[in-house]
Amino acid sequence: MVAPTGLRALVTGGGSGIGRAIADHLRRDGATVVVIDLDPSLEPDVVADASLTADVERVFDYVARRMGGLDLLVNNVGIAGPTGEVAAIDPDEFDRCVQVNLGSAFRCTRLAVPMLRERPGSIVNISSTAGIFGYPLRSPYAAAKWGVIGLTKTWAMELGPDGIRVNAICPGSVGGARMEGVIEREAEVRGVQPSTIRLAYESQVSMQTFIDATDIAETVAFLASPAARFISGQVLSVDGHTETLRTTTL
Repeated sequence: MVAPTGLRALVTGGGSGIGRAIADHLRRDGATVVVIDLDPSLEPDVVADASLTADVERVFDYVARRMGGLDLLVNNVGIAGPTGEVAAIDPDEFDRCVQVNLGSAFRCTRLAVPMLRERPGSIVNISSTAGIFGYPLRSPYAAAKWGVIGLTKTWAMELGPDGIRVNAICPGSVGGARMEGVIEREAEVRGVQPSTIRLAYESQVSMQTFIDATDIAETVAFLASPAARFISGQVLSVDGHTETLRTTTL
């Protein structure tokens, strides 16, 4: 699915993983894309922490100068957060996980809306299957990703009269370095081998496999295209059909 040529897009956390795949796909479709990331080694257009108000304000100043407006905001930035039972989680780590995964979406959206109203444009929030299932040992991450769904539904209602569409994508287990880190940390907490956890994640999906970041990028392009002009307030899982996130069942 091809997004409109000339689309002006901002992708947060776009230096690697899902965000990089989204930015690359949109550029191939002819979009002008601004990528922000906290890691300068990934060579983003703007080095910024999307969970900090001052950094986000600086980003949108850059967007205004570089593109003169915005047609698509992809709230993708996120961190895995701590792994452990609730009694063992550091409250500061909980707060940081929520601030990055949820707070960044709020901070970016509040500044994007005036720009998006002009054409109007759309917003795609990257949540997770952890935003629609309970996720043992990952309560900060689950709380933040469930929150992303709540924001998506609320913003779709608020901004719909302006013609702005707001949707969420819930990726399943995406193959790559980040998922490998999740597996290793969970294996350590549970006292098992990483291969056991990897098999559990694969087995809890109907299609018995991890997905690729390009699958998410294709879905973003669809949601930004005219084919999705009446799709808003939706939560679209791209995951091979996750049945549960309770890996202890195996």
